[in-house]
Amino acid sequence: MRALEIETPRLQLRPLTLDDADDLHRIWTEPGVRKYLWDDELISPELVESTIQRSIDSFKTNDYGLWAVRTADQETLMGFCGFWFFHEPPKLELLYGLSEASWGQGLAAEAAIAMINFGFTELSFERIEASTDAGNAASTKVMQRAGMEFWKRENTNRLDTIYYAISRETFSK
Repeated sequence: MRALEIETPRLQLRPLTLDDADDLHRIWTEPGVRKYLWDDELISPELVESTIQRSIDSFKTNDYGLWAVRTADQETLMGFCGFWFFHEPPKLELLYGLSEASWGQGLAAEAAIAMINFGFTELSFERIEASTDAGNAASTKVMQRAGMEFWKRENTNRLDTIYYAISRETFSK
């Protein structure tokens, strides 16, 4: 099994555990986060726990899932980042999100870059894709800062969705 803890200059990432459920529920129900991540639905603690359990199971079989994101000097979870099957039909994508208090500091891009690096160097991915609602300009900037390039825009699950991607070849340059 691979070492799944990742450190960046400012962040520590580790696989989510069920102990993270309360912090993750707090983040996922913040108005600015749930607007795009959960299509503004107020989700239940049980849904958070089941999502974490699916992530734990994914790490056991795939060596990827969702990582908890925090700074080295704080115990509290500030967000998440990882690879997740998203949309219908499900497609593996880079997924990330931070608490509203952590926005605007470049931390989401730092986590996304770390995850892209892990995907190419440890998981041998050939291509990594991510998407966001067309109205989520902040998420679009994260993908661009992470070196991803615009791929397509389409209606996905009744939402105007923008897709970005990066290839192993582009990442290696």
